Amino acid sequence: MELLDILKIVAAVLALAIAIIGHEIMHGWVAFMYGDTTAKNAGRLTINPISHVDMVGTIIVPLSMYFLPMLMGAESGFLFGWAKPVPINTATVIGRGGYNAAMQVDLAGIVYNFTLAAFASIAIIALSQPVASDSLIYIFAYMLVFQILIINVVLGVFNLLPIPQFDGAHFVMHLALKYKINTVAEFFYKNERYGIIIVLVVLMTPLKDYVLFLPVQTILGLLLTS
Repeated sequence: MELLDILKIVAAVLALAIAIIGHEIMHGWVAFMYGDTTAKNAGRLTINPISHVDMVGTIIVPLSMYFLPMLMGAESGFLFGWAKPVPINTATVIGRGGYNAAMQVDLAGIVYNFTLAAFASIAIIALSQPVASDSLIYIFAYMLVFQILIINVVLGVFNLLPIPQFDGAHFVMHLALKYKINTVAEFFYKNERYGIIIVLVVLMTPLKDYVLFLPVQTILGLLLTS
C-alpha cells in the first residue's frame, strides 16, 4: 500500500469521525438547550470518540462498505457509518418546547452535517486555486476536506430518509404527533426494530443509487458550483 493510499484512508476515517460524532453531539446539545441533561449526564456531550462508538455503525458497516469492493476486485468503496445514538429524554424536550423542540432535536445532526459540508466545499474551492502546493501536508488537507464534504452530504441525505429509528423517521413521528396523526407515529414507533435491516438493504442493493447517491450527487453539484 502506497503512502497516498494510507493518507486517503486516514483522511476518510478522520472525516467520518468528525461527521458522526458531531452529528450525535448536536442532538444532545439541542436537547440540553431544552432542559434535557440526559446526554450530558451520560458523558455523551464529548468529542472523545470512544464514547460514541457503535459496533455496527462505527466499525462493521464502514469497514464493509470500504473494503468489500476491493476484495471483489473493484476500487475501494465509500466510507459510511453512524455513531451510537445519544440518549434523549424526549418527554423533557416536549414538555419544555413542545413538538417543535423535538423536531429541532431530530434535525440537529442533519443541520450539522450539511453546514459542515458547505464549509468544506468553500475550503475545497480555496485549495484548488493556482497557489496549491504538491506537498504532503497540502495533499492530506485536500483529501481530508474532500472526505468531510462527501461523508457529511451522504450522512445528511441518509438521515433525512424516513427509516425507522433514524432522524428522518423521528421527525415524521413528532410532526405527526403535533397534528395528532397518531397512526403515522405508531407505525414508525412499532417498526423501529427493523431500522437496521432497512439500512442494510438500502446500502447493499441498487436502491442506494436512487434514494442516496442521486440526491447526494445533486447536492454536491450545487455546493461545488455555487
